[in-house]
Amino acid sequence: MKGIIGKKVGMTQIFDENGQVIPVTVIQAGPCYVTQIRTEANNGYSAVQLGFDELPPKRNGQTRLNKPKQGHLKRSGFALPDLRVLREFRVKSIDVEEGQKLTVADVFEKGQRVDVVGTSKGRGFAGTIKRHHFNRGPKTHGQSDRERAPGSIGSTTTPGRVLKGTRMAGRMGGDRVTVQNLEVVVVDAEKHMLAVRGSVPGAKGGIVLIKSSRKTR
Repeated sequence: MKGIIGKKVGMTQIFDENGQVIPVTVIQAGPCYVTQIRTEANNGYSAVQLGFDELPPKRNGQTRLNKPKQGHLKRSGFALPDLRVLREFRVKSIDVEEGQKLTVADVFEKGQRVDVVGTSKGRGFAGTIKRHHFNRGPKTHGQSDRERAPGSIGSTTTPGRVLKGTRMAGRMGGDRVTVQNLEVVVVDAEKHMLAVRGSVPGAKGGIVLIKSSRKTR
């Protein structure tokens, strides 16, 4: 099982043995619990479902999970904690068992290459210059309010419509983004921390999926 769920902590920098600065992203990776195993015979595909981010009970001792999640975690009979995040990892061969606890040291090691999946920061409604890197128009020749306008979007009589996929203003960010081939620089098993070289999509506190890299250099 070469995958784990984590939470982005933030960015910092460390120094290697040669004194060079390495920008790294710190991720709280795990601990995760195997909540379900999907097989070809039962589900039509092979995958492992992991649970992450244990929730404390309310002041009156009641759980913070809704009824469907409570039933899902208790259906297998394992004493699983209240887990807020559930994600699936497609695998070819299953080498874990339901109810098993996975830590970052069990999955990754220093020097390994990983792919990190996250949700990019939402930027709201953005114009074409910010969203698609358009150039502005000239500031002279009577232009007072059209400097950042996208310009003409239509065509002539043929086809007589706006083509699908035309780059325009719209909602920017908040998309699922995968950054590939990041190097694992630090693995802290005691604090459940993982540091990867480079940036990771999303804001601080965002949920990320860390998988073994599919395209190694």
